[in-house]
Amino acid sequence: MQNEVREISYRFAVDIVKFAKGCNKFDRIDQILLSQLVKSATSIGANIEEACSAQSKRDFLAKMYIAFKEASEARYWLYIFKETNVENKDQFNKLLKTSSSIINLLSTITKSTRKNLNLNSDTKSLSC
Repeated sequence: MQNEVREISYRFAVDIVKFAKGCNKFDRIDQILLSQLVKSATSIGANIEEACSAQSKRDFLAKMYIAFKEASEARYWLYIFKETNVENKDQFNKLLKTSSSIINLLSTITKSTRKNLNLNSDTKSLSC
């Protein structure tokens, strides 16, 4: 599952960067939102990569949970874009579907890691 989430998050980041590079006509507000989206989307994979080099299982969990939060943030920015832009609805839907897949994978990884570490977890914080 970790290799799957690494690959999906990498492809997602590349798709977001390509999307951002094609957004020349967006106004200043859109550019600010786009910057937030790119930062959060590319941070997902970076944190997963850090997790794969973790010093301990707790470090792994912490990095994966950060990736989970970044994926949630990226999905939030995509929802804002989808609601405020009349064009690219299909592209936003595809990106939203991918972000949800990443969130689901990361949620599963963090929950199972918490269970394996016998940590008490507030599983409500892992989904809205």
